[in-house]
Amino acid sequence: MQLGMIGLGRMGGNMVERLLGGGHKVVVFDRSADAMAASVAKGATGAKDLATMCGQLTGPRIVWVMVPSGAPTQATIDDLAGLLQSGDIVIDGGNSNFRDSMRRAAVLQAKGIEFIDAGTSGGIWGLTVGYCLMVGASEAAYAICEPIFKTLAPANGCARIGPPGAGHYVKMIHNGIEYGMLQAYAEGYEILHASTDFKLDLHAIAALWNQGSVVRSWLNELAERAFDKSGGDLADIRGYVDDSGEGRWTVDEAMRLDIPAPVITLSLLARFASRQDESFSAKVIAALRNEFGGHAVKHS
Repeated sequence: MQLGMIGLGRMGGNMVERLLGGGHKVVVFDRSADAMAASVAKGATGAKDLATMCGQLTGPRIVWVMVPSGAPTQATIDDLAGLLQSGDIVIDGGNSNFRDSMRRAAVLQAKGIEFIDAGTSGGIWGLTVGYCLMVGASEAAYAICEPIFKTLAPANGCARIGPPGAGHYVKMIHNGIEYGMLQAYAEGYEILHASTDFKLDLHAIAALWNQGSVVRSWLNELAERAFDKSGGDLADIRGYVDDSGEGRWTVDEAMRLDIPAPVITLSLLARFASRQDESFSAKVIAALRNEFGGHAVKHS
């Protein structure tokens, strides 16, 4: 099949390579000339702008958007809405809010343009392993694009979850779960690392746990890899953890539905804490303990 790909970053560029390997023809656009050149060198066709890209595609034209969520995605889809026509398809494979996806689907549908939200998981490993694709789409649009999804995904790794918006909704919850899993591993390994009774080899323990243990997982395989690369102490990595929004949206949705989600919520708050060089709230607690109980405080 033929499609356009907008955004050739860590995910988009690898997806283009996987699609080319599967025999698809891909027209690419990115603001980075280097990113464009890399994809063109692998067999993609470059386009100088979105209008040129759309002109190089034949109907029904399929354009995959793989740019940062929020304003960049909105601007790109707005531009495409003026360039595409009835029967064409826009796929958003980024981490957009599901409500934005539902709204965008309605706007494009009024023009006869199909909108698909493809929640995409797999990270930098997707090129070789494949991407898990959680797709929100009409049945007709999914059927047209299914060969693309099957090329990107491993066996049984893509599915139509529901109508537009459902794909990003499921991906949002997927990432909320990921937050909790990462936090559990992080806390466990920190306790092991801090032990005063034993000097423990975290790389060896991670490798052991990956052999038949209940806590074995791909994430723990990555922990084993990370400990091996760093000598076990991660000394070259700062303990600052960012978030791209899905955890916040998951917690918001849990509150809206009156669903208790303490693990996911606390894992999100732990990320906020990781960004503080010094916690003012901890200073307040230390000062209050000193005031009411005479407990010693440490001075900077």
